[in-house]
Amino acid sequence: MSTKVSDHVLQRLREWGVDHVFGYPGDGINGLLAAWGRAENKPRFVQSRHEEMSAFEAVGYAKFSGRLGVCAATSGPGAIHLLNGLYDAKLDHVPVLAIVGQTHRTAMGGSYQQEVDLHTLFKDVASDFVETVTVPEQLPNVIDRAIRTAYARRAPTAVIIPGDVQDLDYSAPTHEFKMVPSSLGRSSWTAVPSEESVQRAAEILNSGDKVAILVGQGAAGARAEVERIAELLKAGVAKALLGKDVLSDELPYVTGSIGLLGTRPSYELMRDCDTLLTIGSSFPYTQFMPEFGKARGVQIDIDPHMVGMRYPYEVNLVGDAKATLQALIPLLSEDRGREWYDQVCANVTRWREVMGRRAEQSADPINPEYVAHALDPLLPADAIVSSDSGSAANWYARHLTMKPGMRSSLSGTLATMGCGVPYAIGAKFAHPDRPAIALVGDGAMQMNGMAELITAAKYRDLWEDPRLVVAVFNNHDLNQVTWEMRAMEGAPSFLPSQEIPDVQYAAFARSLGLTGIRVEKPEDVEAGWRAGLEADGPAVIEFLTDPAVPPIPPHATWEQMEATAASILKGDADRGSMIKQGLKAKVQEFLPGKQKQ
Repeated sequence: MSTKVSDHVLQRLREWGVDHVFGYPGDGINGLLAAWGRAENKPRFVQSRHEEMSAFEAVGYAKFSGRLGVCAATSGPGAIHLLNGLYDAKLDHVPVLAIVGQTHRTAMGGSYQQEVDLHTLFKDVASDFVETVTVPEQLPNVIDRAIRTAYARRAPTAVIIPGDVQDLDYSAPTHEFKMVPSSLGRSSWTAVPSEESVQRAAEILNSGDKVAILVGQGAAGARAEVERIAELLKAGVAKALLGKDVLSDELPYVTGSIGLLGTRPSYELMRDCDTLLTIGSSFPYTQFMPEFGKARGVQIDIDPHMVGMRYPYEVNLVGDAKATLQALIPLLSEDRGREWYDQVCANVTRWREVMGRRAEQSADPINPEYVAHALDPLLPADAIVSSDSGSAANWYARHLTMKPGMRSSLSGTLATMGCGVPYAIGAKFAHPDRPAIALVGDGAMQMNGMAELITAAKYRDLWEDPRLVVAVFNNHDLNQVTWEMRAMEGAPSFLPSQEIPDVQYAAFARSLGLTGIRVEKPEDVEAGWRAGLEADGPAVIEFLTDPAVPPIPPHATWEQMEATAASILKGDADRGSMIKQGLKAKVQEFLPGKQKQ
């Protein structure tokens, strides 16, 4: 039997080491689906409930495996549905390939059913590479370039294949004019900056007495080097949210997350330092970085397009974090006092104590901070944790202690809702022998998390470690936006937009044959976590949490951090009188630029 274009596409994916494709069927990819049948489902087709979830699962797979994530969708609506997940990959610099169907070539331009201008649709999100295959001889080059580009640019790419082209007999490019042959593989490479620029950077860092280090996901491969340079410089290390798992939070000088969802020690680290070293991060919120002119700066980033932004760095080192730090470390001096280092460590210790006390604050019915705080000591050593966007991300950022070997992520730059559960599913296919835990608000759970529990139920038997725990913070409120309205607009919660239905998440999980646990009282929180983590398959733990516990920003004083607005809000059913009660002024104190400590 002849090899079809669709057969060759799957063969090429296998040759590139692709073992999973996250997708949803449709007649625009019928040829590929038939090829999957002939290929005995290799690479495995993982069926989501929605194409956006396919893209998110590919992103989660890529984030937690370091390998290419691949998703597939039909033409028209299927392709459109991929966009949000692909933008998540683009903004977080994750290699993902989208394979998309298109109407037959004979119908293109004829306003045919499900015909969409896919090049225009994808030209921004897949700006690094998007191509339509119109003849078999374009393969394998188009697939190869899409994969190489996704890896090299750490970006999403797209390959569009019309339905009739999928069914054509495959014919390789020949040794002729205007043919483009191709080959497999990509060699490893390491970018390093010039010796002169490294020397200049060392001079700046050696001149500092109060050094702060900011790390992002680009520092993930340089854990030992970051620890060494922090020890040499006696520096504190803050972490952008995408770099939460780069360094262990058990290190005394690691101040935790930075930004609106960050910690007070990270805020003080940036406020008081005289030198800033940023490694593998494009953290965008300059109001949480040192004031301009107060600190000298050095940046390390592998992407020359991402250096020199966010802060007026004196030296921008373009290179791999590990190799660049290895060149920089021998040039650094240890000759500096310990006062700064000791203060940073003391702030970290105090922060942990304050977070413990905040978690112990009473609430109605359960303090959401306590939910995350209680999970922290129970996290398996090899846990993979995902967080959705919303107020749950605050508790993820502040209460979970990342230890060596643990992995974690969330939608960092796009900050999209709905990624928590599909990220965890992608993680399970990347690491079927490790437990995955998703922290999800009830808004995100209603948006798409509930449907994706069906996917978890469908594939649970494929995972060596069957644990996939979804924790739902059920407070009947789109809580993050509610607090933003209160703080930024000085307005009470607008119930028609913010209040959401009460759903029985645990009961829904049980209807799928999964473990479902509903926790209604604080004294049952730890037992709920233990039951979910000890389940023999996917589990949903539904925590009934208080929407009145504010995600106070890090610029709040230590005393304000310990306080809670819960007592102010008790008994105010519609939250409408909170402004009269003075909460507006209280929360506005915490906004950037409102407070100089």
